[in-house]
Amino acid sequence: MSEFTNKSVARAKDLSKFMSGLIEGKKGSDLVKEYKLITENYIPADVLSAFDMMFDQNVDIEDLKTASNKLFNILYKTLSSYPAIKAKTDTFIYFLEEDNRRIISLLESCKPLIKQINKEKDANLISSISLIFKQLQKIDLHYRVKENILFPVLERKWENHQCLKLMWSFHDDIRKNLKATIDCLEAATFDLQHFNKTSSRVFFNVHTIIFREEKILFPLMLENMGDESFDEMLKQTIGPGLAFVRPEHKSPEKHKDDSSVTLNDIKLKTGNITPEQIELIFKYLPVDITYVDENDKVVFYSDPPHRIFPRTPSIIGRKLQNCHPPESVGIVNNIVESFRKNEKDEASFWIHLGPKYVLIKYFAVRDGENNFKGTLEVSQEISEIQKIEGDRRLLDW
Repeated sequence: MSEFTNKSVARAKDLSKFMSGLIEGKKGSDLVKEYKLITENYIPADVLSAFDMMFDQNVDIEDLKTASNKLFNILYKTLSSYPAIKAKTDTFIYFLEEDNRRIISLLESCKPLIKQINKEKDANLISSISLIFKQLQKIDLHYRVKENILFPVLERKWENHQCLKLMWSFHDDIRKNLKATIDCLEAATFDLQHFNKTSSRVFFNVHTIIFREEKILFPLMLENMGDESFDEMLKQTIGPGLAFVRPEHKSPEKHKDDSSVTLNDIKLKTGNITPEQIELIFKYLPVDITYVDENDKVVFYSDPPHRIFPRTPSIIGRKLQNCHPPESVGIVNNIVESFRKNEKDEASFWIHLGPKYVLIKYFAVRDGENNFKGTLEVSQEISEIQKIEGDRRLLDW
């Protein structure tokens, strides 16, 4: 191991010890001096490794979020001055950074209104603030691109990637507090104290995530990943888009004429079918389907026009546990293990997602000899189904 690598590991250990010390209740100022957080030249790679060390210790994620906030507050100047590579114009990272600029601009536009509402409660002012926070809910698209396109790539390419779990947890906090803020603004009686509490959490966490993207994640990606990876992620982003930026389509690639190629039917027990027909069937089924094999790796998902939960090609080969926020991984593991041990055959959940009412079912997949072969996730929007009454025996187009 080189001297540089030894120093990097030592710095990462010091950062993890600092966070562990905070969680144990030790005095922050003493820890800062002990681990030279002000004088040592910490770099983004050190921080990445430190979070992996923390997750390996099974630290409670809420404690880790609090400790990480204090760490980044201390390292703010050091990480801000890191000589990061600049993203090329119209590339994947470039569009993510442009989206961040729009997000920050929207937050800034809300500050004077919040200051004013703390002086005088006014219905029109409350309405204006509510509109801005509703616009800000589009940030979910930014986070979905990260969770479903960016994170799977980093999980495959980086040995140290557990910091992504922490980032996903912050995403969910922002989603939750955005909704709570909007609910507060639309309530019959406006609770200023509650509004200040939830909205300040939104401001803090959004800026927290942007800093970690642009001072840790993006610099390391630009240092360690090639244009091919960025091009592929950009292609997958063009469909869903980002919160406030729409990446432009690249010129379509030219392919050789393969019209002479014919696909043989796939012979099944109940008939013969082509791969094209299989894709069409899955496309028109009124459900989302994701299949995870016996090794907990995603091997297939259906792509209907209106998916409930987004999926992208990056998810193929991804571990099931990495496809869920860290707070729900325990539930997922319990389901899969019960399937694997042949204790259960299915598990069901139903949740409200805005106007949608969604039924989510997990099924154990077994072969003819009852060997566990994976897990099938099936999601369906059931709000219209719930309204069905009586019989319909005639077509009423």
